Amino acid sequence: MFAIQDQSYRLCDGVTRREWLRVGGLGLLGLSTASLSKAQSAPRPDRNFGKAKACILFFLTGGPPQHETWDPKPDAPADIRGEFAPIATNVPGLQVCELMPRIATHADKTCVLRAVSTGDSAHSSSGYYMMTGVPHQPTNSESFRAGPPNDWPSLGAVYRRVRPAGNHLPAAITLPERIINNPNIPWPGQDGGFLGRNVDPWFLTCDPSSADFQIPELTLQGEIPALRFDERRGLLDQVNRHVDRIDASGAIGRYQHQSQQVFDLLRSPRVRRAFDLRHEPNAMRDRYGRTKLGQSVLLARRLVEAGVPLIQVNWPREAGDTSSGNPLWDTHSQNGARLRNVLMPQLDLSYSALLEDLAQRGLLDETLIVLTGEFGRTPRINAGAGRDHWGFVFSVALAGGGIRGGRVIGASDRIGGHPRDGRVSPPDLTATIFHSLGVDPHHEFRDAFGRPFFVSRGDVLRQAF
Repeated sequence: MFAIQDQSYRLCDGVTRREWLRVGGLGLLGLSTASLSKAQSAPRPDRNFGKAKACILFFLTGGPPQHETWDPKPDAPADIRGEFAPIATNVPGLQVCELMPRIATHADKTCVLRAVSTGDSAHSSSGYYMMTGVPHQPTNSESFRAGPPNDWPSLGAVYRRVRPAGNHLPAAITLPERIINNPNIPWPGQDGGFLGRNVDPWFLTCDPSSADFQIPELTLQGEIPALRFDERRGLLDQVNRHVDRIDASGAIGRYQHQSQQVFDLLRSPRVRRAFDLRHEPNAMRDRYGRTKLGQSVLLARRLVEAGVPLIQVNWPREAGDTSSGNPLWDTHSQNGARLRNVLMPQLDLSYSALLEDLAQRGLLDETLIVLTGEFGRTPRINAGAGRDHWGFVFSVALAGGGIRGGRVIGASDRIGGHPRDGRVSPPDLTATIFHSLGVDPHHEFRDAFGRPFFVSRGDVLRQAF
């Protein structure tokens, strides 16, 4: 793995019993009677099954507000609708917040889910639910470390388990940084969980916007010629074989596997080229935005072209983020100013650039884009002119990969506080992602002990295709 942890900052701290009983017991192993019945009666895959060859999961860490993005409420009182007005999009009748002028011109490519709900208003536990499709135990819990019972593998890890990479690149990559709470506590649901480290997504901690950007682990130093490199590889192989005879646990074998992947990456010019943004025209780099976020999204597009099936782009922290401020999308105070001056300009630029770029390259139909966060924000603006955590209803946008754009699925109530109809749960979203990627959500895989699990417990949102 490529994971270089840097200084961390705090996101603020903060499933019903019936729902846990529903997935309890054998259900936790994917063996509930209802699940088995669903698997046996599942319809045959439709023509959109496997339409996507890749997926970019665009994660807006901290929780974007539904009112100031995809679900404006212009008829609500001022302390609910906020200071921004809705604008028309290129789809008649579909409006978005005025802070999304570029995105509005691509609404015909986007399907908006306006009634997504986790019922969980804590960053890390709701984030775990969104990134795995399995509810955290307990809910509304902040800064729980990864591990049982919250060790379901991430989307990328499950994909690596059921669809191992067929080229030098791993099947799942996360960049430009891992999602953490202070003090450097990674959210659960970002790694291989109970499936083990061998299926972890590759975590790249990097800043693609820096002038001298490179991935150190993917760079052969100039003083190491090919022959010397091969000699080093041979020496490492000898050491690993010797230690393998000593290590009965097999842990060293896992490191040997990871070392083999690193060597394969180093030897592949195609792989190194994928990470080299100098091959991009300046105009294209400007179009995405010369920010850490914008260049990370551009790098995700290059990785799609190189053959990586699943890339997660986490919204990066800015220099100067503090635990007492509004880090990332966690806008507890001065929500309007933070959106207007920092967050929405980057989102509007990078997301619209990605849609445009993929469409022009003929890649949008085969690349699923999922724009989400861990939850939304409260309907009512607080005394600090901010919005607080809200997992009861929020919006997610889908595009590409067979998704039918220009439509809205579900609706929130008149104040954007709860689902009115068309509620979507995280398992439904994960099932839809896997369906688009050509993995049957009811596909059974097994862990190291031979225990069976289903890829997802949700229902595919067929109306989105």
